[in-house]
Amino acid sequence: MKLKKPTTIASLADKYNLKIIGDHSLFAYGINEIHKVEEGDITFVDAEKYYDKSIQSAANIILINKETECPPGKALLVCDNPFQVYNSIVLEHRPVLHNSKTISETAVIHPSAIIEPGALISHHVLIGENSIIHSNAYIGEHSVIGKNVIIESNAIIGSDAFYYKKTDEGFIQWRSGGRTILHDNVRVGAGSTLNKGVSGDTIVHEGTKIDCQVHLGHGVVIGKNCLLAAQVGIGGKTIVGDQCVFYGQVGIAQNLTIGDNVIILAKSGVSKSLAGGKTYFGIPAEEVSKKYREMAAVRLLNSRK
Repeated sequence: MKLKKPTTIASLADKYNLKIIGDHSLFAYGINEIHKVEEGDITFVDAEKYYDKSIQSAANIILINKETECPPGKALLVCDNPFQVYNSIVLEHRPVLHNSKTISETAVIHPSAIIEPGALISHHVLIGENSIIHSNAYIGEHSVIGKNVIIESNAIIGSDAFYYKKTDEGFIQWRSGGRTILHDNVRVGAGSTLNKGVSGDTIVHEGTKIDCQVHLGHGVVIGKNCLLAAQVGIGGKTIVGDQCVFYGQVGIAQNLTIGDNVIILAKSGVSKSLAGGKTYFGIPAEEVSKKYREMAAVRLLNSRK
């Protein structure tokens, strides 16, 4: 997530009562969880076993709960609760704004787009030309809808990420600072839900068609010209290549990579990354020829009893 404007590390330290270790001259340009960091970002770490990963990441500014050595060109901001400060910075730059109108005055909608009665368009949404938003669809804050996109009734684009920080007091929800982006010629079926990213974006690339009652978790990226049949569910941060076909009720775990031109047959469960150009089936999903041989062998064993 990019900040509204570059912010000095000194101003962050003053506002949140933080101690600076390292370069005092840095500016922050964005804020991201460790999986999404880029140069110029703020990130946080509160577990010592992840200190090195966070400090050596692309992030320049690291919120941390213990004083430690800082590499050149970076800065540590030391505080008791790095997550709380991280979440507060996200909320400052992406405050929660509730809807008081069916179409927010901050939404930018192309004159050729069709918004049917009952659709709700939230704050800072962009909708491109010739797109159609059907009745009772919800387009959440900061969503970007391209050209010739069709979103059917009761679809939800840009719902909050299902992402929580576990504490002694219970689960605390991260403020979702990411967006949901649908590129040109995408179709989203009725009743589907596409979460926005925690700090990065959930993206559906050009030409992909999504059936009814499909769920995409936070930060999922779907390639070009894919087909996702009914009740497919994809966990957060998984990346899917181009020209993929997922049949009904396929479930895919989080943080995986699915290659180009992959076909996954109905009711399969995917627990690990899959190479491109192959067809998969089963729970756990494996190449279809291997899985069918295994099933045949089991049937043969049963026949000998």
